Amino acid sequence: MKLRNIAIIAHVDHGKTTLVDRLLQQSGAVRDNQRVDERAMDSNDLERERGITILAKATSIVWNDTRINVVDTPGHADFGGEVERILNMVDGALVLVDAAEGPLPQTKFVVSKALKMGLKPIVVVNKVDRPDARPDDVLNEIFDLFAALDANDEQLDFPVLYGSAKEGWMAASPDGPKDQGMTPLFELVLRHVAPPKVEDGPFRMLGTILEANPYLGRIVTGRITSGAIKPNEMVKVLDHEGNLVEQGRVSKVLAFRGLERAALDEASAGDIVSIAGLPNATVAHTICASSVEAPLPAQPIDPPTLSMTFRVNDSPLAGTEGTKVTGRMIRDRLLQEAEGNVALKVTESDERDSMIVAGRGELQLGILIETMRREGFELSVSRPSVLMQRNEAGQLLEPIEEVVIDLDEEHQGAVVQKLSERKADLIEMRPSGGGRVRLIFHAPTRGLIGYQGELLTDTRGTGIINRLFHGYAPHKGLIQGRRNGVLISTDQGEAVAYALWNLEDRGPMMIEPGARVYQGMIVGEHTRGNDLEVNVLKGKKLTNIRTTSKDEAVRLTPPIRMVLEKALSYIEEDELVEVTPESIRLRKRHLDPNERKKAVRQREAENAA
Repeated sequence: MKLRNIAIIAHVDHGKTTLVDRLLQQSGAVRDNQRVDERAMDSNDLERERGITILAKATSIVWNDTRINVVDTPGHADFGGEVERILNMVDGALVLVDAAEGPLPQTKFVVSKALKMGLKPIVVVNKVDRPDARPDDVLNEIFDLFAALDANDEQLDFPVLYGSAKEGWMAASPDGPKDQGMTPLFELVLRHVAPPKVEDGPFRMLGTILEANPYLGRIVTGRITSGAIKPNEMVKVLDHEGNLVEQGRVSKVLAFRGLERAALDEASAGDIVSIAGLPNATVAHTICASSVEAPLPAQPIDPPTLSMTFRVNDSPLAGTEGTKVTGRMIRDRLLQEAEGNVALKVTESDERDSMIVAGRGELQLGILIETMRREGFELSVSRPSVLMQRNEAGQLLEPIEEVVIDLDEEHQGAVVQKLSERKADLIEMRPSGGGRVRLIFHAPTRGLIGYQGELLTDTRGTGIINRLFHGYAPHKGLIQGRRNGVLISTDQGEAVAYALWNLEDRGPMMIEPGARVYQGMIVGEHTRGNDLEVNVLKGKKLTNIRTTSKDEAVRLTPPIRMVLEKALSYIEEDELVEVTPESIRLRKRHLDPNERKKAVRQREAENAA
């Protein structure tokens, strides 16, 4: 059967997973009466809840007499490690762009990788049914983007389709016709994307996606570069330097057939398949016949820019809500995650029962913590810290990100001021239609930690921020951290409504009446810059005397809701986030007030030295 391998590239929420749904339906891969969830490729709970693709996944569609392997790539730069590997498997790319928003940073990030690898893109302008769609302007922006990314003449001569994945049609013009469904897109893929290049020689395949299956063990997916493979054949695994990792027998050869995986009797060069039965093979390893000596070249991965310390939860409430609480369990789970996710780096820490996890950004690390939390883990994590580098001259360098913010014109002054305080440089400002402005900054990563919430406040929820790693630049100096102190509980027990009501003039609370607290736990935000220890367990003194002033009704202001990402960006260096399957609590690193004072004196002495 003829083969085509393509990847779908798009920014978050531009509709690529919906497009895959329509391709599956209109190609007959899904029966008319088959019950399929919307956004079928978003297979895990977190992807469904957040509406973003986190893991790269493959599917397969048969159109006429050609099998098209489609790879759905993540739409967020924090999961870029998935993208860089995936492009090894394909020969073409569908660049999907929203007809109103135009190309955004994530589109730029993945397209630059695809163009460098020589892939010829097909541009699809999606959502032309939006009332604010501007397909012609967006097409010009895409051409300018490709030119800025050094695309060659062949890549700049890209074919274009317009349509709406939600309504299930594509056409050569924004006006239609709308009655041909996805047929124009299928035909364009067959015409424009080259068949996979097949090399001569014995079986070789580069591992690209790794997953665990409870029945088959480890499954490695990749594209076969040369030769063929059958179940029960002996193979060996080489790392990127050519060292032997293991030798073993292939227990199953699986291929995507629609949304299902089917076992094959034989798979040949050019096809994307999954191999089970090799317990040590992982991403970037070459699985090959016994006679092969040299590994296949693996794509280099961009380095991590942020790190966090994952520690055992040692609070007084430890072990009351989770089932996996020991340091060994946390360590094994993190090492298992690092095997499959090449953008993560896990190292042992000097502290007891803690590991340092480095990744691409707050979102990637936040998703890892959220996944572990749902698996029953209890742990405490530190504030994200930026990974610095030094150049040959010994100068300190820090990671810089390109930040694109779309917002209403009236809010641009506040945003520019806040970001300039965070040492960001304004690179470009241009109107984006409908009374909105697009601002482009180069900002240090450490200045952006915790900025998302501030932006939403400053723009009354209308600002949209997109970030992309730009490069390393000289250190920009001190950046002002959180300006407010916190309210710290002095005792252990259950918070009392009367005590919280009396403390309201000290600052907004983060807990509700009845919440379990302990000494050293953060229960609210102080209105001033210093930390304040408060007693949230103090009940009302009961007497026989009744007066109107004594019997005031206790009306509490709703507390600040701390979701995981907000908590991680809120805490300072001397604080931790305690994460359990049921709760997210903020606490001081040292729970004892005397230990805290000692640590502050020690830090001041170190700074003075």
